[in-house]
Amino acid sequence: MQYYEDIEVGTTASFGSYEVTAEEIKEFAEKYDPQPFHVDEEAAADSMFGELVASGWHTMAMCMRMVNQNPDPVAAIAGIGADDIRWHKPVTPGLQLELHTEIVDKWPSDRDVSGFITRGIEARDQHGDAVVTYETTALVKTRAYDE
Repeated sequence: MQYYEDIEVGTTASFGSYEVTAEEIKEFAEKYDPQPFHVDEEAAADSMFGELVASGWHTMAMCMRMVNQNPDPVAAIAGIGADDIRWHKPVTPGLQLELHTEIVDKWPSDRDVSGFITRGIEARDQHGDAVVTYETTALVKTRAYDE
């Protein structure tokens, strides 16, 4: 577990591996983003994408899943926000996603038991191409929080 005191600006990490399936793309989209190119393979073939693609919000959810699979997680209390979200490449069935992170900023909170960190996040496919980039800010525990 990485507490606020342990986290240094510039630290990078790579982790996760997430295989994207057509079934999951359609299931997520039917519930949350029911556009034809997310839910229907024939309609998707006739779209600007030419094939079934994941919703950008589904891509973000997959990234969140990988963040939570980090073998050395940050002692987060709560997410504060996400900024500069950019979807670079459509996410299609069969892609394997991996997460790459970098701590880009940190500052203390007004309490002794927590601080803030901002992390740059990039998800890449198995070809090394970025599919999404963004930054998240989180409130993180100090060791004193658990004392």
